[in-house]
Amino acid sequence: MSPLSRARNAAALLTLPLLLTACAAAGGDPAADAGPPKAGGTLRLGISSAPDCIDPQQTATNASINVARQLVDSLTDQDPKTGEIKPWLAEKWESNADSTAFTFHLRAGATFSDGSPVDAAAVKASFDGIKALGTKAQLGFGYLAAYKSTTVVDPRTARLEFSAPSAQFLQASSTVSLGVLAPAAFQKTPEQRCQGNGLIGSGPFVFESLKQNQEIVLAKRKGYTWGSSLFKHQGEAYLDKIDYKIVPEPGVRTGSLASGQLDAITDVQPVDEPQFTSNGFTENIRPNPGVVFNLHANTTRGVLTDEKVRQAVLKGVDRTEVVNTVLTPSYKPATSILGSATPLHSDLSAQLAYDQKGAAALLDGDGWVPGADGIRTKNGQRLSAAVVFSPVFNQNRSVLELIQQQLRKIGFDLKIEQHTNAETTQIQLAGNYDFLWYNVTRADPDILRGQFSTKSGNRSRLTPGNPLDVALDAQSSTVDNAKREPAADEAQKLIVDHAYAVPVFELTQVVAQSAKAHAVDFEASSRLQLFDAWLS
Repeated sequence: MSPLSRARNAAALLTLPLLLTACAAAGGDPAADAGPPKAGGTLRLGISSAPDCIDPQQTATNASINVARQLVDSLTDQDPKTGEIKPWLAEKWESNADSTAFTFHLRAGATFSDGSPVDAAAVKASFDGIKALGTKAQLGFGYLAAYKSTTVVDPRTARLEFSAPSAQFLQASSTVSLGVLAPAAFQKTPEQRCQGNGLIGSGPFVFESLKQNQEIVLAKRKGYTWGSSLFKHQGEAYLDKIDYKIVPEPGVRTGSLASGQLDAITDVQPVDEPQFTSNGFTENIRPNPGVVFNLHANTTRGVLTDEKVRQAVLKGVDRTEVVNTVLTPSYKPATSILGSATPLHSDLSAQLAYDQKGAAALLDGDGWVPGADGIRTKNGQRLSAAVVFSPVFNQNRSVLELIQQQLRKIGFDLKIEQHTNAETTQIQLAGNYDFLWYNVTRADPDILRGQFSTKSGNRSRLTPGNPLDVALDAQSSTVDNAKREPAADEAQKLIVDHAYAVPVFELTQVVAQSAKAHAVDFEASSRLQLFDAWLS
């Protein structure tokens, strides 16, 4: 039985949720010797889990987004290097002073795969359709929380209005979650669209077939000429087809690439990286923007109600040791609660430096006394807290076990509790945790509002009207980065200063390519963008 066949028969398929955000190639790029890009061929791409849904407007997992991104175009695109918003379906746009209205001027000539035009009426139908999905639009639901309506000003002009300042919407308009579908797509049920039935987009590829837990095939859209201004070429995509092979076992995935059964694979594990840095293979690497992997504290529970305890934990984590011991040089120690690829990221590495003596001094001054087993106590209370996590990233347990060892050196007992994704979500919603371990990807600082604002996720369980709320609201009120940046900077500093969360490391996407595959690349949110991919 081939490695691919064994993988398809594997009983357990690990779905990687989005709670997991500049590219570098290792070992040299074979494209330099392959000549200019050429059209044709089928890219055999090994992915680590079965997409739960391929409707762009309902996707939430990495695997789903990596498929869906190829099927739809967005109003705008985002430059992965600068974070700047660039034209795609919209040639230009304006927003009003308080970021409650956005007017988009559409380019001429774009059509959906059923031949209907990408016009203002289609934009209205699409955004109204996302809003109607409610929580089924797992990411779009948050982006459009304050969405009121879309007005068709004329066939090529659409004005979207919001009930509250929504500066984040401009970046959201570049994401796959707000990708535009044809009006006819909404004649199908959300469940049908998840399986590709009636999935009518204007993207460079169209849905061809799906074999559950085995593969998904996309085909080139003939006559496509309205690509993003960030694409490296214009016209149709190079590839004839993309064949996503679902291979959940990391060893089977790497073996299939090494043996030539696959042309490229996603989710290369740290232990497997070295074998794809030479011998004609390359690795494409990009850190996720958004909230880094962190210990997010519930400030209303146990010892974590004490700010000095939280600050001691923040000082007691050696981020460099985590990266060097458990991960690889492809990963970065956290330098803020936001990853370094996030627009308006602030470098707080000095505040996040490992300081065992400083942590001990904080606890000594706060009355925590080392016990016989090395764990501190105060008034009969043990210095202990539990962290809730799910294995959405292969190295999560190993990282947490190392942090557990590090914190024992300052007299803190970190207990590790593993749960399923569904259980972790319920625990989080109920507030029944000390620390949450997670990350969440988005190339916009407003991602902090969803996790920390008392009007939204409020994972720290803060009281309304606190200074962090003020900063988060301020960064959401304007698209002008000169005004937005001070507020985003203040929010990051408040989170670190009060140790509402303890940032640890940035998740990184690692894709390995054979000598045959080129430009299996990332967009700004570190999801695959395959329009420019080609085979030699």
